[in-house]
Amino acid sequence: MSVGIGKGTGKGPRKAPSPASPSDAGTPHYRGHRERLRTRFEEAGAETLPDYELLELLLFRSIPQRDVKPLAKELIQRFGSFAEVLGAPAARLTEVKGVGEGVALDLKIVEAALKRMAKGAVGKRPVLSSWSSVLDYCRMAMAFAEREQFRILFLDKKNTLIADEVQQTGTVDHTPVYPREVMRRALELSASAIILVHNHPSGDPTPSGADMRMTRELVDIAKPLGVAIHDHIIVGRDGHASFRSLGLI
Repeated sequence: MSVGIGKGTGKGPRKAPSPASPSDAGTPHYRGHRERLRTRFEEAGAETLPDYELLELLLFRSIPQRDVKPLAKELIQRFGSFAEVLGAPAARLTEVKGVGEGVALDLKIVEAALKRMAKGAVGKRPVLSSWSSVLDYCRMAMAFAEREQFRILFLDKKNTLIADEVQQTGTVDHTPVYPREVMRRALELSASAIILVHNHPSGDPTPSGADMRMTRELVDIAKPLGVAIHDHIIVGRDGHASFRSLGLI
């Protein structure tokens, strides 16, 4: 007796489907996302993008063959903001899985370019007539540093920038400042005025008692030498404080 196998087609056994070719598989999902994000940037502008998407646009070029959205979000979560990611030391950036030395270097190059642009805006015209540019530059240069830095902007008689120098780098909450050395350098450069700048890595730019004492000492030494101290600016992640605006100079 024969064994039934159901209705036949008369066309023989079915063939297994052939494997999909690479062209049938489609492009990786992240490539479409990249194009959409670039289009949004071009058409609507950077202001419409949250921090992690702006960071994605940078990471696209450093990591061309991977979905970088999770990495961008992790970096923002770890450091707090787009600016803080760029301001983070390379060694800390590479602590994040997926960020190699090459990626960290690319981010630091972008940070250096932004600092150069901000400094260029300060140097083009008298400092006191472009105060917002001065504040932007100081914040870009120092607000996210992990250690305190004491910076001096040396100005000529027209209040144009002569030199921008970091005089001292200290710890997370203290930088030694030597007023006589500050004045010696001002005289070497024939500076008519200076602006003092330092950062608070804690994020809070409120002047400390030590900050106020040091500033008063510098003012007392500078005045007989004919060097004006226009301001002492403290920058931090949470904003800035101006001694002149606070009535402390």
